[in-house]
Amino acid sequence: MEKLFALTDAVFPVPARFRSRLGRDVAELSRLLTSARGERGASYLGRSAMLSAYLRCFLPWNVYRLVRLLPSLPLALSDGDLVTDLGSGPLTLPIALWIARPELRPLRLVFRCVDRTAAAMEAGKKLFAALASPGREGKTPGSGAAGGSAGAESGLPETAWTVKTIKGDILRRGRRGEGFPPDAGSALVCAVNVYNESFGDIPHSDSRALARFAGQEARRLSDMAADGASILVAEPGVPRSGEFIAFLRDALAALGRPAVSPCTHGGPCPFPGGREGRAGENRPGQRKWCHFAFDTDSSPKKLRDLSADAGIPKERAVLSFLLAGGPARSMAADKRGTAAGAGKNNAPTSADKNNAPEDPRIAVRVLSDKFPLAEKSAPRQAAALSGRYGCSPLGAVLLAGTGAAMDAAPAGALVRCDPPARERRDSKSGALILDWPPAAR
Repeated sequence: MEKLFALTDAVFPVPARFRSRLGRDVAELSRLLTSARGERGASYLGRSAMLSAYLRCFLPWNVYRLVRLLPSLPLALSDGDLVTDLGSGPLTLPIALWIARPELRPLRLVFRCVDRTAAAMEAGKKLFAALASPGREGKTPGSGAAGGSAGAESGLPETAWTVKTIKGDILRRGRRGEGFPPDAGSALVCAVNVYNESFGDIPHSDSRALARFAGQEARRLSDMAADGASILVAEPGVPRSGEFIAFLRDALAALGRPAVSPCTHGGPCPFPGGREGRAGENRPGQRKWCHFAFDTDSSPKKLRDLSADAGIPKERAVLSFLLAGGPARSMAADKRGTAAGAGKNNAPTSADKNNAPEDPRIAVRVLSDKFPLAEKSAPRQAAALSGRYGCSPLGAVLLAGTGAAMDAAPAGALVRCDPPARERRDSKSGALILDWPPAAR
């Protein structure tokens, strides 16, 4: 991440007279991405000031989230595989995959990157070339990974990866001149920070419309994926994203592509987001949604400083995601028998490795931060000091244990708990209470 942040300045230098306004440009782009969505236009990254702000702030933060997630996902890619990246922007997914999964670098992978803004993809190719091929920071378009126009192939001179860029709007695929080839056969289909730009226009009260949209996109994603392929969707970790991901999970499962991660089961999602309460109630509440938060201590300090200067300090990086697979996939486990997840340590915890099908213990995906636990919620004789909420085949659960035990089970980890000797429920949420760690065997 430090290298990526430094390379951006080397590949896209900003004249000194414009550096003082960078924080303001980042703040303006943040406004266009949030409260002023209607003002930004379809090709907002085609504006030089906005693209510069995106490359220096939003791209590295998006890469940071993915770098925390990708190492523990079971991405079974092989030599010659095709990866389709929808809404690629400045090649966010290929850049993050290069950083996070070095074991994939020798594979001859072909990336088909689709975005409606050619300038963003061209910038991404230059940055990717500099990252993957040191010493090429100053190369001009037309050489190696930096070369070619949208739709052209570009092989990386010092890697086995090939990048193909295609200018097209993934949500207007059927309209003449605006679509892109819907070729099937991808081993991995990705859509990162894409769908929120569309479902953001659906009223929060209209869950049915959101479900229809998720079903439509599930079919599109599935059409591009080979049998047994993986589909990865990641969005900002806000409640609306969590609700969309839950609908997408159900729609993909209905197409024969069940959830692999973060889910521990194929039953109803205990954390579907959306509004609880019936229509017409005065104050329907927000239901809990599936999302994961990472600390930002390991991000580049200059990146944190730039965010703070723009008035959008980043103390936590949050995302909601879904990895779905075809019939060849097994629930919450890859070929190595390790669990997929978003663990704090960028890899499955030791508890993840004990994932044998005959294991009678309950698989729990940890979701929440650690919080103080009331004495009456403690399942043991002595009061448990802390708790974390999680998702399990039994529905929502509350892990209860000491503060040190909770620290050993960070958000995103997959742990296994003993079945309770007797059922106890959290008075606040109704979640089943489970001991963590399990009793020694």
